[in-house]
Amino acid sequence: MADASDPTAAQTGTQFNISPARSEQDMRIVTSLFTFYAASLNIDLSFQSFQAELESLPGKYAPQNGGEILLARSSSGEPIGCVALRSLGPEACCEMKRLYVAPAGRGLGLGKALATAIIDLAREFKYRTMKLDTLPTMTAALALYRTRFLAKEL
Repeated sequence: MADASDPTAAQTGTQFNISPARSEQDMRIVTSLFTFYAASLNIDLSFQSFQAELESLPGKYAPQNGGEILLARSSSGEPIGCVALRSLGPEACCEMKRLYVAPAGRGLGLGKALATAIIDLAREFKYRTMKLDTLPTMTAALALYRTRFLAKEL
């Protein structure tokens, strides 16, 4: 595991690697993963200006805006998941967004690893509160949030 004091360090599991998405290539991959994420929801995300979000990546998730996008790759380099962090204003509050694990990454503990990595980053950025927004149909995410992260101090 990478040094938790370095928010740009890669975090490595035995079957995956998590690191910040920085390059144009990374943003194309993130766009693809975000699109798969949206398709998996079976709802229209236009009320969140989702298309504009994709077109402006990293946008509100850029480090200079108090955010970050983490990208997970398999040990062979295949993109298998992502998660994003964005600032919710001057109140030391942030939001975890777009946590997605592709089918090839499921069953590896990657969802938990991505959530933990973005929470660690939020701590590094000195956020005190993190908001989570999910749908009732996202049972795996809800179970993860309930058992590991809800109502805990950052």
